[in-house]
Amino acid sequence: MSSLEGVRMSSETPYDRENGERLLIIDTPTAALNLPRMLHRFKAGQAEPLFFGDEGKPEGVVISFEEWERLDALAEESAQADRTRQVARQRLASASPNQYVPVDDLAQEFGWDLDDDDEPPNDGTTPRP
Repeated sequence: MSSLEGVRMSSETPYDRENGERLLIIDTPTAALNLPRMLHRFKAGQAEPLFFGDEGKPEGVVISFEEWERLDALAEESAQADRTRQVARQRLASASPNQYVPVDDLAQEFGWDLDDDDEPPNDGTTPRP
């Protein structure tokens, strides 16, 4: 990741993440001085984040509100998926075999075509041909 163009950086320290991505970390006082410039960048559609911390260690990141909203929605989707898995595990653990529902029956109930991976599941509001 390159330095933020047009943003004054007094000290940038490379930080290599486990996935191989290199971040440039600026010191905290410089990050504070550059917040107004970052706001202008975000308003101009330049959403590159600003990573900051002390002694080259990343401690925080400044992102646009639009990016935060996107990440917040993803986190909520992930939390919902976790709750769904937890409920499914609890039900499977306490269900007896006579309560099991065959996959084909579930697919039919939800309008899924198990033979067609390219077709999204039917949400129940669209009639099947």
